[in-house]
Amino acid sequence: MDQDARLRGETAAVWATVICFVLGTIAGILLLGPAARPLTGTEALAMPAAVIAGVIAAAAFLTSTLMHRRGETAPMPRWQAVVSDLSSIALTVAFGAVTMMGVLLTAEVLAAGLQGLQLAAIGGGLLTGVASAVGGRFAFGAGVDLRTVDLAALLFGFLVIGTLFAMVTAADPRWWEENFSQLGSGSWAFNGTLLVAGLLVATVGSYIGRDLHRLLGDAALPRLAVVVGAWAATGVALAAVGLLPLHRVPLPHDIAAFATLVLFAVAAATTVASIPGLPRALLITSIGVSLLLAVAIVLWIPFGLYSTTAVEAIVVGLGLLWMATLVRVLAILTPDTSRPSARTSLMRPRHA
Repeated sequence: MDQDARLRGETAAVWATVICFVLGTIAGILLLGPAARPLTGTEALAMPAAVIAGVIAAAAFLTSTLMHRRGETAPMPRWQAVVSDLSSIALTVAFGAVTMMGVLLTAEVLAAGLQGLQLAAIGGGLLTGVASAVGGRFAFGAGVDLRTVDLAALLFGFLVIGTLFAMVTAADPRWWEENFSQLGSGSWAFNGTLLVAGLLVATVGSYIGRDLHRLLGDAALPRLAVVVGAWAATGVALAAVGLLPLHRVPLPHDIAAFATLVLFAVAAATTVASIPGLPRALLITSIGVSLLLAVAIVLWIPFGLYSTTAVEAIVVGLGLLWMATLVRVLAILTPDTSRPSARTSLMRPRHA
């Protein structure tokens, strides 16, 4: 992309930010009404402001995608175009959810620092406008040229934001003495975070498949279908952890959690096996993460040096660390240009 194109893109992003701010402010004023509201609690402005900002951010991503990447699927066969379109739909939902959760967490922080603050229609509307502008700017920029490494960062950020919000709003302040699943007991925040995170994991897997196809071509499609399917199954299992809360269905919840770990390992192994040459950075990270996981489990089960919550945090953190290395390596190896497939399906070549 040349300098002029980048400047035009930045100008478009600025206008998108302005439009998101105006729409968010107007919607906030109309929805919040004239009565002053606290930031959080009963009849608070946090939830309606978060919903407005989330909807606007989702619309900004969708608008940007249609503006900048609409013709990308035109030369693709139907199956490849469907996969691309489904990924765009999933990301539209994800950007809305990320923005919404970010607004809710910010409101909790502001409420703790500005105790007693109440805002009426104008103040609440302006606050909603600012939240919409920030979320809309980020989402619009992502729609221009979204890379796998950006998606991985989005997944990491959403997990952190969603988990922190679930922590500060947890009904049981001593949830950490058991495990992270206790956050989902009667809390929509943690369960919703896992649901959207599962959607993001599946979408990251789709983009990993896209990168590998650009790198390896149609000859590798059957193998890449296994890679994408493994990531999709991991995302479904993670979403199931949120859909099956521990306090309601403990056995299915535990099965879904264990399946998530196993499927993530399968997805990681099949992905690594598909990358030609196995870059040294990824090899070192894979070995290091495996050793650290083994040490963490040994220190947890036989010696009991820390709680289940701590080992869960270690496992998730190491998994995200490995994924960060993976997507960065792919970003280096993968060509930037789209690669339409020459096959009408994943298994057979296109007929002349």
